[in-house]
Amino acid sequence: MNITTLETDILILGSGGAGLFAALHAHQTNPNLHITIAVKGLLGKCGCTRMVQGGYNVALAEGDSVERHFMDTIEGGKWLSDQELAWTLVNKSVERIRELENELGCFFDRNPDGTVHQKAFAGQTFDRTVHKGDLTGIEIISRLAEQVWARGIHRLEEHRAVELIHSADGKSLAGVLMLDMTTGQFTLVRAKAVLLATGGGPTMYKYHTPSGDKSCDGLAMALRAGLTLRDMEMVQFHPTGLLAGPGTRMTGTVLEEGLRGAGGYLLNGNKERFMGNYDPRNERATRDIVSRSINSEIRAGRSTPNGGVYIQMSHLGPDNVRKLFKGMVERCADSGFDLAGDLVEVVPTAHYMMGGLIFKADCSTELPGLFAAGEDTGGVHGANRLGGNGVANSTVFGGIAGEEMANWVVSQSLQECNMEEVLASIKAHEAPLERPAGDIESIRDALAECMWDDVGISRTRESLLRARVKLDQLDQQLHQIGVGDIQREYSITWQDWMNLSNLILVSKSVADAALARENSRGAHYREDFPQPGSLEESYFTAVHLGIEGLEIKNRPVQFTMVKPGETILVEA
Repeated sequence: MNITTLETDILILGSGGAGLFAALHAHQTNPNLHITIAVKGLLGKCGCTRMVQGGYNVALAEGDSVERHFMDTIEGGKWLSDQELAWTLVNKSVERIRELENELGCFFDRNPDGTVHQKAFAGQTFDRTVHKGDLTGIEIISRLAEQVWARGIHRLEEHRAVELIHSADGKSLAGVLMLDMTTGQFTLVRAKAVLLATGGGPTMYKYHTPSGDKSCDGLAMALRAGLTLRDMEMVQFHPTGLLAGPGTRMTGTVLEEGLRGAGGYLLNGNKERFMGNYDPRNERATRDIVSRSINSEIRAGRSTPNGGVYIQMSHLGPDNVRKLFKGMVERCADSGFDLAGDLVEVVPTAHYMMGGLIFKADCSTELPGLFAAGEDTGGVHGANRLGGNGVANSTVFGGIAGEEMANWVVSQSLQECNMEEVLASIKAHEAPLERPAGDIESIRDALAECMWDDVGISRTRESLLRARVKLDQLDQQLHQIGVGDIQREYSITWQDWMNLSNLILVSKSVADAALARENSRGAHYREDFPQPGSLEESYFTAVHLGIEGLEIKNRPVQFTMVKPGETILVEA
């Protein structure tokens, strides 16, 4: 088989905040390197970072400190975070926000005295979320993309990664098998170092925030490559996804947390404010608590006509709401709703995966040559990500990865690829083209219902076992059907088949990890085990794909900086 082969020093999979920052820092560290960014869509126009509305958490203001940010992150993550990673996050974010403004040209909102404006986000003891209105992600990605283009960094656009390829001796990573979506042909990219930064994207749920092209590709590839993922049961549901009614993809898109931070109310179907019944912080409780509270109101029969709850902003003054949340007001208006002056229906929506590939603070992984950053990684957020910590995570660790890879490749050479893996992967990914077309959409719908109903905001052993049986059935159904002998170029149906295959594999890891955790922490809530368990004996789940299928082990959390009951000294 004649396979197109490309060679590069550094291959970056993904063009969100992690991928673009990695490219820029690698180039800055060594401008002579050949750096390639591969992206499933178009650089600067896709990925989850671009969709960030809320902002970027960083300790800048007087009275705040990195220690305080660290403790908010650890306590918000219910003591499951890797503390070295969390400490790196809060420290490096201060450096990174200055870099975004002063070197990369981002404009963030300011106070009248010229200081950076920081708004309130849930779960934080200090208002530390830097933003540009409610369109922060577009600002960051636009500036990063401009700088990548200006430096002439190589791009493989509309190329999806389908397999991580080991070296011939199996001891390291040698490259990545890509699919050129425009031609339908495979390309083997050999690289000295690869960054996994494809983002998470829990689109296996009925209501979800990411775009449909996000299908957990990086996590699925990592599992197939024999790598270990952690915290996969920790899927974050954003409390307020727009509930636009049946038959529209707008349902599930985020109405940002700053709405509640600014004083927005949540009302049930009886138009009663209810959050005070669940948490003294009311609407500013952490995302897991607010999502469960909304879910409880819905299950108790106090839902809105479309099955959600209301968000109310009008009491803050319609003109003020339009000024502060221009993007959100326009998004609601596009769907026929008046956020500034009326009630808008919302529902919890699958938003972010705290779990991911186990990695170190230098972004290296257990497979030499493979680095990881952003939502493909686990351990930074523990059981619950604070709003505003996500884009900080991507940019902080993306920058670190770029520097580390640039230094790593100087002493490395291109490895010979394991061609058996390459050929086996091509055969597996071409198989749907050789089978008669089937009803992929019905399988996708069944997956969404299964994950929402049985592996969603509230879980039980019974629901998880039921889901696990269903996921195996859906996997079998998918691999019995195909897409037919269709045109390979720009084949959306073929891409959908591959997306769904990855989503089902990752969904199994979520369900298995949720079964293994017989307590309730953060985003993971077991109705049959509602207590959090001993904080001092905290563990995280680790999932690995073995010969017999997925294997789960519990590993103890290492309290390297602070133990439960202790507090790091917070500067006044």
